[in-house]
Amino acid sequence: MMLPGRLIGLLLAVLAVMPAMADGGRPKVGLVLSGGGAKGMAHVGVLRVLEELQVPVDIVVGTSAGSAVGALYASGMEVQEIEERFIEMDWVSSFRDDPGRAYKPVRRKRQDWRYPVSPGIGVRLDGLHLGGGIIAGQNLGFILNELTRDAALVEDFDELAIPFRAVATDLETGEEVVIGSGNLSEAIRASMSVPGVYAPVTLNGRLLVDGGVANNLPVSVAHELGADIVIAVDITDPLLEREDIREAFSVVGQLTTMMTRQNTERQLKLLDDQDVLMRPDLKGLSSADFYEAPALFELGASSAREHAGELRHLSVSDDEWGRFRSRLESHSSSPGVITDIRIDDRSRLAGDFLRERIRQQTGEPLDVDTLEEDLKRIYGLGYYETVSYSLVPTDGPGTDLVIRVREKSWGPNYLSFGLNYEDNFENDTRFNVATSLRMTGLNALGGEWTTGLQLGTQPRVRTEWFQPLDYGFERFLTLGGAYSRESLSAFDGEGERITEVDITNRQVDLALGTELGVNGEVRLEYVRGYATVDEQIGEPMAPSGSIQSGSLRLQLVHDSLDDTFLPESGGFAGIRGRFERPGLGSDRHFDSVTVMALGTASWRRASITGLLYANAVTKGVAGIENSVLLGGFHRLSAYSQGEVAGEDAALAGVFVRQEFGGPFVPWFAGAGFETGNAWSSLGDARWNNLLRSGSLFAGVETFLGPVQIATAYNNRDDWSAYLNVGFSFTRLFE
Repeated sequence: MMLPGRLIGLLLAVLAVMPAMADGGRPKVGLVLSGGGAKGMAHVGVLRVLEELQVPVDIVVGTSAGSAVGALYASGMEVQEIEERFIEMDWVSSFRDDPGRAYKPVRRKRQDWRYPVSPGIGVRLDGLHLGGGIIAGQNLGFILNELTRDAALVEDFDELAIPFRAVATDLETGEEVVIGSGNLSEAIRASMSVPGVYAPVTLNGRLLVDGGVANNLPVSVAHELGADIVIAVDITDPLLEREDIREAFSVVGQLTTMMTRQNTERQLKLLDDQDVLMRPDLKGLSSADFYEAPALFELGASSAREHAGELRHLSVSDDEWGRFRSRLESHSSSPGVITDIRIDDRSRLAGDFLRERIRQQTGEPLDVDTLEEDLKRIYGLGYYETVSYSLVPTDGPGTDLVIRVREKSWGPNYLSFGLNYEDNFENDTRFNVATSLRMTGLNALGGEWTTGLQLGTQPRVRTEWFQPLDYGFERFLTLGGAYSRESLSAFDGEGERITEVDITNRQVDLALGTELGVNGEVRLEYVRGYATVDEQIGEPMAPSGSIQSGSLRLQLVHDSLDDTFLPESGGFAGIRGRFERPGLGSDRHFDSVTVMALGTASWRRASITGLLYANAVTKGVAGIENSVLLGGFHRLSAYSQGEVAGEDAALAGVFVRQEFGGPFVPWFAGAGFETGNAWSSLGDARWNNLLRSGSLFAGVETFLGPVQIATAYNNRDDWSAYLNVGFSFTRLFE
């Protein structure tokens, strides 16, 4: 007879080696999804087939793209919805931090065309500093928050509809980090932070990057969670053949794949005969093919169907499958009302700076759309690397809202750059390079000091102190100074330049303003300075010596354009009154009004833009130094820049543009028609002396702005051609 002690010991030993069983006595199934960028959408096709076969999943573990797909499924989202979300997603925006021009204040929009390149270079006393990645991940964070909204209150990932783990890599040690609690969107974000592309994520005191560096196919994690059978989906890139390794990018890619492939092979050795390994045939597709979602779904599904025989024994009855689906569908949660709003802020600015910008109120249900708009506007100020939110459950019926901001690690002073080029291949070439240094957070209210330098055919220096008068930036003061030089020309009836004059302007200005929402601004400004005629070539057209100026200017601007250079929606409207008086320090006595309206609408990939512009001296004489210059690209294109000049001017235009190409390398072509003229007096304007110009143009978007080539024809039977870099309609109002 066996002794009781020995019997108990034997039973414990048997239990230790027996696989843990899931509901209904079936083996516990662990689904392991590897990383692979866009190719991770093949995982969704695998999920579709698992549901067709009624194979319930008890554990989900994912790395990088696999963590994103796995988290959505584990949170209870239906496969069909996952597919729809991925097809409709604006993947390009996930690789941008800028939430869009619409969320920037007007003062920042005014400089977009001059300094469009902000490469993440900071300036401090100890030198230049760079960000941790090309992309901070701001927009990606918003996307992940939206995708995981139904699981926002879950802190323990075992409490999801299916227990879930995301795998990341500790950047300091290279160790695998298994994330099983916290904010689900942050866990995904950490798991897919490709080094050098996305900035690392700080989580629980550790600096985390893409899990593929340490464990791209985390079979071991599924085993640790008690999986009896593992369904592993491996989309790891294969190593390139020698003949395909030719350029620097392919060398770097091969090294990255080699590292990932090695840890994947170690994980593959952990699979047993009872486990299922799927390797979808994704040849010809890359980790950047985000807009190939339907094809990737089908390729994943095809791979799963090839393994239907191995999966069939894991299928369950209709009743058991119904219980499994019910469990998944019952896990969505609502945050209810917001009981408290906490700001997790370690910035130099006063705490009220952020709270003033959050419209969400306590005691009210969470308004996600409004909250995300507010956070985008905060990000649009340019101070923060990331701005995010999370929900924290409370003991009562409500939820706490936590706003987290992380200042740019390379700040608080930032460099921006720009380039503007226009050449008509005949008698006019304009080339300017520009840089700007913006110093931020100079006091608790958010004071800024910005200095810009432009070198080239139109040199310019501008420095300005911006001082908010309240935490919301609704009222502000600016104090600035500027130096600029502009060339004015006179042309004969044949379009030949007969005179060229260089006029230099120097000024200081003081303005009091207020914001009218995010898209509007009004300013009252005093400007004092003088202009000088520096050089005259050809026939004299301006008096020599300095010309004093002193004026009050009242300006109202609305700017809701979605893009500085190639808008597809929104509009611009501006009106400025100028009152030049000897009592204000001027040699002139005149009043003038400048108005401009620009509207854009689009349909599919076609857009149409309408432009109206006018400047009129309503009293007195403005003088040559205040002349309006027309001519040049999209400003009577068939005429040279400055060929049409006068104290009064009017311009109207309509431009149609059609986009072509893919989302990452788009190009466009279009046509425009412009009419207008400039006069010494608006009373000289007649329908029969309006100039007309038609143009055809094509170009490609670049980080410097659009690069365009164009040809134009006017009513004088003259042809012109242009090469232009960085044209913006709004500069006409400057």
